[in-house]
Amino acid sequence: MTGTVLANHIRRLRFERGEMTQEALAREAGVTRQTIIALESGKYAPSLELAFRIAHVFGVGVQDVFEWRG
Repeated sequence: MTGTVLANHIRRLRFERGEMTQEALAREAGVTRQTIIALESGKYAPSLELAFRIAHVFGVGVQDVFEWRG
């Protein structure tokens, strides 16, 4: 897969939360830093469970983190 039509706002949300590192987000979401890198670059679409876990870390809804651009 070369990309996904699912856009995300992870990078912006990390910086709005005091410049949270990819490593810190990965640890809180229960994934690797490489997974966060792939998500941010649009090379990977998360499972529904992971999407909810990331949204929970930021204290927002899934729709505030991910956006369908199909």
